Amino acid sequence: MVKKAFITGITGQDGSYLAELLLSKGYEVHGLIRRSSTFNTSRIDQIYVDPHTPHARMFLHYGDLSDSEQIANIMYNFKPDEVYHLGAQSHVRVSFETPEYTGNVTALGTTRLLEAVRRSNNGMKFYQASSSEMFGSAAPPQDETTLFQPRSPYACAKLYSYWMTRNYREGYRMFAANGILFNHESPRRGETFVTRKITRGIARILAKKEKYLYLGNLDARRDWGFAPEYVECMWQILQQKEADDYVIGIGETHSVKEFLDAAFSYAGLDIDKHVRIDQKYFRPTEVEVLISDPKKARKKLGWKPKIRFEDLVKIMMDADMRAIGLTPVGEGDKILKKAFPKKWWKSD
Repeated sequence: MVKKAFITGITGQDGSYLAELLLSKGYEVHGLIRRSSTFNTSRIDQIYVDPHTPHARMFLHYGDLSDSEQIANIMYNFKPDEVYHLGAQSHVRVSFETPEYTGNVTALGTTRLLEAVRRSNNGMKFYQASSSEMFGSAAPPQDETTLFQPRSPYACAKLYSYWMTRNYREGYRMFAANGILFNHESPRRGETFVTRKITRGIARILAKKEKYLYLGNLDARRDWGFAPEYVECMWQILQQKEADDYVIGIGETHSVKEFLDAAFSYAGLDIDKHVRIDQKYFRPTEVEVLISDPKKARKKLGWKPKIRFEDLVKIMMDADMRAIGLTPVGEGDKILKKAFPKKWWKSD
């Protein structure tokens, strides 16, 4: 029997990598996408196959996390074995400007999906993409026992989703698990997230398309890893005998300034000539330091990340240089080839 999986947020960074991973494992993959007058499927175009062809195993369905009826219809009609809930309004800074929308989609969207899974009565396994932002101002390092202290509308919405997932697990005996993922990046990261904003901005400066890169708080410290490794953990979490919650991260922290320094050094550019600080990119309430303690994931999931901070910067820089038509430095490409000689995802 071919396993079926349903992914919300399939067109995002994590959703696209997860779709590729599941297809490589023989799954039939269904994904939720929002209707738009323009194509918004660029991250999955390389794996898209016309659904009319006999060998098609990925299918896209129009819908929205604010629409419980469509979500319920998908659960009823396709009866997936595994549900990966990755969709959300996921930009922290934007959540301060759209708190109601963030709550409706990121928080209540999870309830709509959980309820559809519960009412299906089909034994589906449910994965909730929780976030390290939920820890907020909690003292690092942070693990599964750390008390949450959210510092943004996004983090509050994710915390709601986290507890709803646990409540459905404990109240209805559902297989519902939380993956509390710390920051994970890749060449597919959204262009407004700080790491991608940096690497893409540098590539544009090198190509003479821009002169300055505008950023906010450079002192914030994060635990950064490589996205494809994190989606493998999502799958591992749903392969366990019992549902549980897991912190996934590298276990080390670096500032935005360190990422900036590493990227500019790799590109051979002078930061002082090209970086400007703009107050509009600062958050009303900041999360100063996030650093994971993933000992539980190491023990139960066999979590052993291959890509570290310095490697990640080089991988993203090479990809953005190539994307704009420049010849990449090449060190990032070599790192990827060595770490993943038989990688399951398509090249970016």
